[in-house]
Amino acid sequence: MVKLYGKELSRHEAAALSGSLGHAAGVRLMELSDGLERGIRMLEFRTGSGLRFTVLVDRAMDIADCEHAGRAIGWHSPAGFRHPGLHEYEGEGGLGWLRSFSGLMVTCGLDHTLFMYDAPTESYVYGPRAVARQSLHGRVGTIPARLSGYGTRWEGDRAFLWAEGVVTQAAVFGEHLELTRRIEVEVGSDEIRMTDEVTNRGFYKTPHMYCYHINVGHPVLEDGARYIAPIRDVVWAAHADSYDGQGVGYRALPGPQTDFHEQVWQHEMGTDAEGEVPVALVNDRLGLGLMATTRKDQFPCLYEWQNLQAGQYALGIEPSTHHVLGNGAARDRGEMIWLTHGQSRRYDTRFTILPDADAIADAETRIAAIARQPEEDYPAPSGQFVPIGGRS
Repeated sequence: MVKLYGKELSRHEAAALSGSLGHAAGVRLMELSDGLERGIRMLEFRTGSGLRFTVLVDRAMDIADCEHAGRAIGWHSPAGFRHPGLHEYEGEGGLGWLRSFSGLMVTCGLDHTLFMYDAPTESYVYGPRAVARQSLHGRVGTIPARLSGYGTRWEGDRAFLWAEGVVTQAAVFGEHLELTRRIEVEVGSDEIRMTDEVTNRGFYKTPHMYCYHINVGHPVLEDGARYIAPIRDVVWAAHADSYDGQGVGYRALPGPQTDFHEQVWQHEMGTDAEGEVPVALVNDRLGLGLMATTRKDQFPCLYEWQNLQAGQYALGIEPSTHHVLGNGAARDRGEMIWLTHGQSRRYDTRFTILPDADAIADAETRIAAIARQPEEDYPAPSGQFVPIGGRS
């Protein structure tokens, strides 16, 4: 049944109420037309539950806006949703990516994530390019997708909004990787489902690294917001040499800060019986939160990013295929993913809006049943990076 405005409706009953389901829910394609966003195709989803979000077709089909009943969830940075034609991947010593960094979710990869690295390229058999100069978080997040389709799909009396596209990252004498992304949400629900498949379409053995930068902003993030996760071990903190110097631990978030330097943590997460890892940021004052659920066998690592600087205020949940140690360490530890022709990796992720106190309580109970996170704000990092097995 379709859940709309407190009622459960059959397809026939929903059709009788209006000439089109679009009065309450739907997905439509539009184009931004001003400023640095000019020319970007964008899909707008409305589920009828109060959930509205947009997908940037020309930015790897990443999720940009996200709101529930008029309350914002996703982060907007001052960089805005910059058209990819304005992006300089290797600009600013590899930090040019930061000028295109905005939205609820930004994809990182497909052959590199994390900080800059000169990756050896012997597998591409091309002498003039001895290394691939990788910039921050890789290329894919600013590559336009080829839109395969979008619309409404019915299964009996249930309706689903969907979109699918293909993003190609390729070079002559280099990688040829393809990301196929499908985004789907049931009409009347508060949960976005995203399925990604990354495939090597080329004939060179190619490295693959992947990460989602899931960015939650105000008003979910405000003084008193809480980070909730099934943490079994605090592995690493970028600021461990001055652990409490800024007065911000991993659990409780303050309001916007002045002259704040980003803080990044890696936590070793537990899983539920299905192998899933749910992580949430919640605001008890508003009764509002976001929970991101990934699979440990797909994303074995997870980072927490705190950017609490005034004017850029955000909290990031970052599931990753690799440890925060980076590209070089992944190679040295035998943990790099190598894809040969036709090989693929799949990633299944859910973004669940927690619209009230009951939903927050249920999420917290679910997470605590997996593992109880440390009660102290500054748990000492163990430095124990669990080996990632099963890689070829």
